[in-house]
Amino acid sequence: MSEENKKAEKTAEKSEKAAKPGPAPEQAGGEAKEAKKPAAGKSAGGKGKGRDVGRGGGAKAELAMEKVKRTQPPRLRALYETEVRSKLLAELGLKNVMQAPRIQKITINMGLGEAITNPKIIDTAVEDLAAITGQRPVVTKSAKAIANFKLKADQKIGAMVTLRRDGMYEFLDRLISFALPRVRDFKGVSPKGFDGRGNFSMGIREGNIFPEITAEKLEKPKGMNITITTNARTDEQGRALLRHLGMPFRS
Repeated sequence: MSEENKKAEKTAEKSEKAAKPGPAPEQAGGEAKEAKKPAAGKSAGGKGKGRDVGRGGGAKAELAMEKVKRTQPPRLRALYETEVRSKLLAELGLKNVMQAPRIQKITINMGLGEAITNPKIIDTAVEDLAAITGQRPVVTKSAKAIANFKLKADQKIGAMVTLRRDGMYEFLDRLISFALPRVRDFKGVSPKGFDGRGNFSMGIREGNIFPEITAEKLEKPKGMNITITTNARTDEQGRALLRHLGMPFRS
């Protein structure tokens, strides 16, 4: 009877095990996937982090150029519309208001011959021009290769900015009011920079005369050329326009 009892107990245990429902295949697969997720997440996170770090290290931060909302027009523009234009009409003997000379655009150009051997200087020039003008400059490239100067075709050699409307009036105001008085031994601007058609060009040897460029960030003084384009027909009209706007011409 003992052997029969043992056999009956074993058969009962087997039937109970067979009667218990096992985990569904979908559930088992889900548990396996969940178990694999942390490892996969770590590996993916590690790769992603490495890529982000690599991209962030190689890429340079772009300048944030936010437009300022103006409640009033620039000072020089208001001065031109209220006072200067009427003075020019009387001084030049013009009858129509549209004949009065006015500024059309201002171009700031910075040529960097040193960029042939030191390409990184282009980045600092772009940052300086953006800080001075409030507008992101355009990088200029060489048109052709010149073997004597070790210059390759389509090589970055400078930067330039073209200002119009309110931006040009604000830049001209800061140039006349803040920058030029900081020039060492300043005796006035040479009036010989006119091209015969009322456009005026001047050169600046050191860009640190602008308050936006601090001496701490300045690696090497960079000069620039400033061209003021007007609709004046003669140099006398262009000179009269800039003189009334406050340009300190040398006597």
